[in-house]
Amino acid sequence: MHPLLARARNHDRAALARLISLVEGGAPGSREIVRSLGARRWVAPGAPHVIGITGPPGAGKSTFTDQLVRLARADGERVAVVAVDPSSPRTGGAILGDRIRMEAHAEDPGVYLRSLSARGASGGLSRATGQVVDVLDAVGFDRILVETVGVGQGELAILGVADTVLVVLTPESGDTVQTMKAGLIEIADVFCVNKADRPGADALARELELSVQLDGRAWPAPVHTASALDGRGVAAVLASVRRHRDWLMGPGRAAWDQRRSEGRVETFLDLCAEAARRAALGSPIIAELRSGRLRPEDASLPGGDT
Repeated sequence: MHPLLARARNHDRAALARLISLVEGGAPGSREIVRSLGARRWVAPGAPHVIGITGPPGAGKSTFTDQLVRLARADGERVAVVAVDPSSPRTGGAILGDRIRMEAHAEDPGVYLRSLSARGASGGLSRATGQVVDVLDAVGFDRILVETVGVGQGELAILGVADTVLVVLTPESGDTVQTMKAGLIEIADVFCVNKADRPGADALARELELSVQLDGRAWPAPVHTASALDGRGVAAVLASVRRHRDWLMGPGRAAWDQRRSEGRVETFLDLCAEAARRAALGSPIIAELRSGRLRPEDASLPGGDT
């Protein structure tokens, strides 16, 4: 066992932070660390329960996540939050605002908050998100919440990480047709129309319920209205999330197996893409591209130097 992992399992938060930084940054030896983790989430659903929280920007995902943490802690669960923030196109750094928004939990030893930079990855997640979840899994958290960037049409990456996907919308999110175009109908295990005090919340909820019925999936995604700001309706959403976990552990096991199967493929492709990017950045071709002596199309041709 890696020394940092042993310390992190003994609730050493500094060791856990360092371990995640090594994995996220792809430091030498990080893949060996990931291989040694023995993460439970690849073996069976619900241990730990990984919940993906996604939806368009401005839907109140961070406030909703904060409420879910509060309820889980009231039940005595150890909770980790992975919040993927937009990254700067210049530096690759992130705003990392979720630590500020969830300040109430900062001193709670049963809660661990970690912000990741998207680092330009599409799909609402950092390429290292799944590996970071594996670290938190191996350390022994009961519930891991993964909050995506909120890019709308590219949220499918969360399927490769989460057991249960909670889609948070607002009355301003638009009609169901637009929602379906964003792919959210297909990935949602639970819907929540947040900011339910605003006009149009009930109408959007009814439209979502109709769309779920027409979709005909084995698990019909429940639709809730709630107000994360004051906590109204959040407990009912969490109850549906837990019912979905129970379904996955029983009649829905085949669906979970399929999701994990696809997740392994996506993780492999992400690792290949990251390795190719790093190799390309270290190539002398970069200087040729910067000078204009070589076109990107020519440099990337199959069989070329790259």
